[in-house]
Formats: sequence, structure tokens, C-alpha cells
Amino acid sequence: MRMSSWIRQHLAAVRALLVLTVITGIIYPLVVFGIGQLPGLRDKANGSLITANGQIVGSSLIGQAYTDGKGTALPQYFQTRPSNAQPAAVAPATSSAIPDGYDPTNSSFGNQGPESVVDTLDASDPAKDKFALLTTVCQRSAAVAALENVDGSRPFCAVDSGSGNAFGSVLAVLGPRDSKGNVTAPTQVVSVNQACAADGKPATVPFLDTYAGVKVVCATRGQDYSAGLIVPIKGNASVDTPVPADAVTASASGLDPQISPRYAEIQVARVASARGVSEDKVRALVAGHTSGRALGFMGEPAVNVVELNADLDNQLPYTAAPSTSAAPTTSPAPTTVPSTSAAATPSASKTATPAATPTTR
Repeated sequence: MRMSSWIRQHLAAVRALLVLTVITGIIYPLVVFGIGQLPGLRDKANGSLITANGQIVGSSLIGQAYTDGKGTALPQYFQTRPSNAQPAAVAPATSSAIPDGYDPTNSSFGNQGPESVVDTLDASDPAKDKFALLTTVCQRSAAVAALENVDGSRPFCAVDSGSGNAFGSVLAVLGPRDSKGNVTAPTQVVSVNQACAADGKPATVPFLDTYAGVKVVCATRGQDYSAGLIVPIKGNASVDTPVPADAVTASASGLDPQISPRYAEIQVARVASARGVSEDKVRALVAGHTSGRALGFMGEPAVNVVELNADLDNQLPYTAAPSTSAAPTTSPAPTTVPSTSAAATPSASKTATPAATPTTR
């Protein structure tokens, strides 16, 4: 008795399912696993893990934050880039400082671009202010400068003379506009990233005295300045700042373990001093963990901070002073990135003209 075509079709489908299950579900994974365990590939296949004293302390593929758990950088370690990868439960809703970061289960980026120059000032609570990318960069540059004892000033950044906090030097120029959208006769000029001080506190001094002949005033919380022409002020700071871009911006994943050789170089003196060794010894280790461009022409040279710090602990161990807490003997687990509340050298001049290139928000 011949089977119906319906039964034959289903039996063929079942046979195909079984064959493909064996090939793709058993044979293929075993072959790939076996290849991955070959000499020269096993380390990479297992996650490029780094061990110290018989314990796994990290992976050369995933960055870590070398801080004390409270946002303060450990001086004996090279610092990585800022990171936006942190547990959502502790994500900072009101600060540009990243308190955690380098959480491999929550890879993330800041989702801010070059047009992010105006902070969102809460109507009543400064703790709820949301910083634009520009202010975030200015604050991070100030923090790195304070840690490494270099000049942290950079174009379009200023410092509040009262609080000492760095911020983006941006004006909102209000007044009637011409056919091209320019404000030719300003009626009010506001430093939009400088909130007026609360009652009883010293008055906020704007980073500029005047703009286009109009006195610059601080921003009133709760006031809407979106009708104004947004004008970033470059100031006098050099574009060739000692603090490189990777020191103040996070990677797309928030997990990159590499930094630029420029960022590593400004950290050499601090690390050498903390470990009580010569800068040449530290610099030699940095060179040993610096990789060149991919294929000789793609990307930029980079320093793997996780590998470098593990090697530092192995070859140039850190001994804490008796009055301080003992430093970890291995690369610390991810905690936080450096705080960004330190002051920077003022980069904006006290006078300006309408020559600054206006950009609309």
C-alpha cells in the first residue's frame, strides 16, 4: 500500500530536521569548539582572560574602571576612558559624572552629539540638572587636568568663578531676527549653562561681561530661552589641549579597554610617583602594551589599560603608605570613572563679539 503524498512530505521534513539538527546543533559546534582550543587560539576563544596569582582579574577585551568605588581615581593605576555602561538602577539622572560604568551586561553609549551644547536646568532642584555633551566634556577635562596636573582648558569651555565647576560656554541671544535668522539687535544675552545663584548665595558671575554691546546675565531656572539664537563662545583656549579627546568621551560600547598613547603619556608621572619608580620604567611598560594601526593603516595606535595595569602590579608592585588603605593586588573590578566636578582653567575670555559662529539648537 502506497503512502499518501501528505505522509511522504512530512517524513521528508522530519528527516531533514534530524539531519540539520545533528549537523548544525552537534557537529558544527563541536568542530568550532575544537578549532578554538588549538594552540594560539585557545586564549582568544576562552575570552582573552587575564590572571594574577591564579585568579581571573579581567579580560583584555573589556575595560575596567580603576577607582576606589566612590569615583576617585586610584593614583597607582592608569585610568581608562569614561563609560556610559552602568547598571540602570544607579544610572545618574542628573550628573555628567558616571558613577559606575564598564558593566558588560549593560553596554551603552551617551546618545549625545555635537548639537548637544545647552544644559537642561531644573526649575528648582540643581541636583536634577541634565548636562549637555559640551558641559560633560568640559567637566571631564577639568577632572583629568586636576588628576594629572596639566592644563584642562579647551575651546568652548569655561569655569564658574563661584562654584569652580566647568561648563560649556554658550549664550542664548534674544531679540528680533532678520531674514537670515540672525539677531542683529540683541535685547537680552543669557549664559544658558550658568544658573543664577539661589537666594543668600554669592551672585553668579557670567563668563562674559558683554556680547554685542549687551550685558550677559545668568540663566534663571525655569525660564525658557529656546527662542534665542544659541551661540557657543570659543574663548582663548588652544585647540591643542593636553587632555586628549578619548579622556573626555566614552566609547560607543562603553567597554573599550584601550586609550590613546597621548592619554597614557600624561598619566605616566602620576603612576610612577604613586609606585615609587622611575618614569622610564613605567613608560617602557606602556610601550610594551601599545599596539599599532590595524594592517598598518587603519585606526590609531592604542594602549590596552587592563593589560598594562595587570603588568604594573606584576612587575612594579604598588605598596600603600601605612596611613592609607592597602591597594588591591590585582586589577580592581569595575567600579566608577573619575568624578567630573573639579575646576578647569577658564578658557573663555571676559569679552566677546558677534564674530563667534552661531549655531541653532
